[in-house]
Amino acid sequence: MFKVNAETKKILVPLISIVAGFLVGAVIMLLWSYNPILAYTSMFSSALGNMNGLGETIREATPLIFTAIGFSIASSAGFFNIGLSGQAQGGWLAAIWIALANPHMPKYILLPYAIIVGTLVGAAIAGIAGVLRAYFGTNEVIVTIMVNYIVLYSCQYLMQNVMSDRLRVSTDATKTVTDNGSLRLDWLSNMFGGSRINAGIFLALIALVVFWFIMKKTVTGFEIKAVGLNPFASRYAGMSAKKNIIVSMLLSGAFAGLGGVVQGLGTYQNYFTQTTSVDIGFDGMSVSLLGGGTALGILLAALLFSILKIGGLGMQTLAGIPYEIVSIVIAAIIFFVAINYVIGLLFEKKKKNYNQPETIAKVSNNSVDGPAVKVGKGGEV
Repeated sequence: MFKVNAETKKILVPLISIVAGFLVGAVIMLLWSYNPILAYTSMFSSALGNMNGLGETIREATPLIFTAIGFSIASSAGFFNIGLSGQAQGGWLAAIWIALANPHMPKYILLPYAIIVGTLVGAAIAGIAGVLRAYFGTNEVIVTIMVNYIVLYSCQYLMQNVMSDRLRVSTDATKTVTDNGSLRLDWLSNMFGGSRINAGIFLALIALVVFWFIMKKTVTGFEIKAVGLNPFASRYAGMSAKKNIIVSMLLSGAFAGLGGVVQGLGTYQNYFTQTTSVDIGFDGMSVSLLGGGTALGILLAALLFSILKIGGLGMQTLAGIPYEIVSIVIAAIIFFVAINYVIGLLFEKKKKNYNQPETIAKVSNNSVDGPAVKVGKGGEV
């Protein structure tokens, strides 16, 4: 057992989880007669070895940052928001719809308009679970899982039966948004070898700062964390548990909706029929857990996950290793993060030595609890 301080332990536990996940992947590769060194070399080379791969890695990480922030806010309030996928999907469709319906609107108006609408749609979808939890005590896990399916098929219905034909190329896909509604920046894409990197990364960095500021510097963030730690004590202190439940879910859904907006206006620039819930929701949960719910941790974890996903394609093409191995590595990392309590047992927190001298002091308590008492070493009575 190693003695470390609390800050060091917070860093070591996820690092060990990551290393353990890679080791599990390596063992599985060896069992199937694959070369793990070649595999991981191909992975990192594909994801980071050229400007196009680096741009795609950053692009892949961008929506994960938003959904991870959303999950972290809900988690801080003591809730498990499983509905990130539905919230992101709703924001995606709403932003694309606004951009396609107003193709001639100036970019400085249309782009913020589409982003705001997509964000609000994500917040509204999450707000359903928040209101039901606050006023009826329903389980947010069950509600958000069910809402995911409702949003999935509602979006499909809206695109195929409500959206105007002039906005679609078929019943399965919309037209591509115009430049006025796109997050793509030619100079940025050219800088990264023609990749699909877009202005969403700048929004993601701003979102991380906003997330940090809300949770660390505002009354709202303090109350959200207080309700999450102890709802009874926070209620006794005068905080409204119902208000903070709803606020935390609205904020969570807003950031998840932004993740969908970036996918729509940045990565794909259209909306198409989804056969299942979008991946960025569940991947965002994993990123949040690995990043410890902190802004810096989320940024680093999102980059790691995107390296695994983009680099996994390189493993398949360059090393001939099935892409499913990447999924195993990701699952192993999350498994070790989930049992971080066990990994944490490897480390013992250093005890502070105050070297308090032995003193005898008279303590007056105005005879409320009895006569004055003597206090000895370490505050012993």
